[in-house]
Amino acid sequence: MEKKSIPSSTSGNFGIGAKKSLGQHFLTNPRVVEKMIVAAKIERKATVLEIGPGTGILTEGLLHADAHVIALEADERAIKVLRERFSEALASGALALHHTDVRDSAPADFVPKKQPYSIVANIPYYLSGMLLRASLENPHQPKRIVFLVHKEVAARACARGEAKETLLSLSIKAYGNPRYVATVSRGNFAPAPSVDSAILAIDDISRARFRARGTQLNEHWFFTVLHAGFASRRKQLLGNLTTLCSREILFQKFALLDISPTIRGEDLSIDAWCALASALS
Repeated sequence: MEKKSIPSSTSGNFGIGAKKSLGQHFLTNPRVVEKMIVAAKIERKATVLEIGPGTGILTEGLLHADAHVIALEADERAIKVLRERFSEALASGALALHHTDVRDSAPADFVPKKQPYSIVANIPYYLSGMLLRASLENPHQPKRIVFLVHKEVAARACARGEAKETLLSLSIKAYGNPRYVATVSRGNFAPAPSVDSAILAIDDISRARFRARGTQLNEHWFFTVLHAGFASRRKQLLGNLTTLCSREILFQKFALLDISPTIRGEDLSIDAWCALASALS
């Protein structure tokens, strides 16, 4: 995609004060929008779902990138601003605007069935986990997600550098490839949050891992095993999994898969976790 500059006029909050109840921190820097759009690899006329557009700085950037935008906004005040700012895009069909709270329905419900789409959004910190689960586990998955989230959430999601795997990183890697794109300092928002943010991208989202090795790996069972394995971080993986089956069976399966009986869940790769869950099913 050709890189285009985002108009600087998008940086205001149009007189709307942030609501703490909605976790609002309005993005003010168009350069951050550019980074998010580049990370999303948006193709012309591609469908993009935006959650919580606020007053529209990211919305305008997405429209500027020739995307078809489906925006979900809970704040009636922001809805009024968006309708006025983007009246032409709404009339042409380039933008579809829904007054809704994403906690009440799955984001994918607003995208036509079988329509490929991406999600690009500056989301409230407290909704990060819920929105990741709702998006990745939905039968109608996006092909890519780009979220602006709490910096520490993005770091845990990617298990950066020498970091250990986490329940979050493995839950994401079960479906796609997380990528830490860039740190976004708190000064890029109004009001400024108490912590820095980061752009988190998840590429190549699918259920391919659950169809690998010629047999279906049940998603529910995989996450049952994964959550059991992280039930107590002080325990070794084998000890945690005794809630699911006997030590004798676990020793046999660990030996079969060449997994050390003293390993911890955070030291096991996503491929090894899938193989283990399959072996225990």
